[in-house]
Amino acid sequence: MSNVMFALTVSLAIQMLFFLPAFFFRTDKLTDLSYGLTFIILSVLLFLASGYSLPRLVLLAMIIVWALRLIIYLFIRIMKMKKDNRFDSIRNDFFRFLSFWLLQGVSVWAILINSFLFFANDPRFTILSYVGILIWIFGLVFETVSDMQKFKFKTIPKNKGKWISTGLWKYSRHPNYFGEILCWVGIYIFTFSGLGWMERIYGLVSPLFITILLLFFSGIPPLEKYADKKWGEDKQYIDYKEKTHVLVPFLKKVKTH
Repeated sequence: MSNVMFALTVSLAIQMLFFLPAFFFRTDKLTDLSYGLTFIILSVLLFLASGYSLPRLVLLAMIIVWALRLIIYLFIRIMKMKKDNRFDSIRNDFFRFLSFWLLQGVSVWAILINSFLFFANDPRFTILSYVGILIWIFGLVFETVSDMQKFKFKTIPKNKGKWISTGLWKYSRHPNYFGEILCWVGIYIFTFSGLGWMERIYGLVSPLFITILLLFFSGIPPLEKYADKKWGEDKQYIDYKEKTHVLVPFLKKVKTH
């Protein structure tokens, strides 16, 4: 468990390192960069502290590939957008902005808990390891394609002011988040055999935390609220929303009346 507490300290320290220039220069270009880099830095530190083994190396690669993809995509997006509207109400408030960064540090730590425990053990490959890798690959591809489709959609002038309902977005209102959740479910399954029984329970924090975070807090809710405000009276959007599940592709909404 010492790995876990060390990781929390480092995660919060990294956020503070990026928070100060982000606040004083009123920039949003460091927020997502810090998020992705924290995953990489923590994983590399714990990997180096644990020593080489092929299962540890594979886990490290899974985390780094996921984080690098996210960093590159979000950096390109913020350079085009110039700012992140999520921070308009808190960017100039030191303590509210600070609380976001602290939460970000805790979030990275919570999502990586099972990985920290895995690094500290002496893991071996099992059937579940390969199942986890396959789920992770599917999630990564699904998330990447979703992000690319939305980014391309927004670059077309005639789509300005419209919502995307093509490609994977035809089957889910947030397919990128579905892919992201699958990535961390895959990582948890990959680490499962390398954890003790209590560690497997602690490790559930990882997929549960990212799922709860995206479903109920910083992921889907603000985007749904924005969409309802902008297109809530548009019949086509209402029809799209009624027919398309908020997260899981192809899953039909259950009517309550």
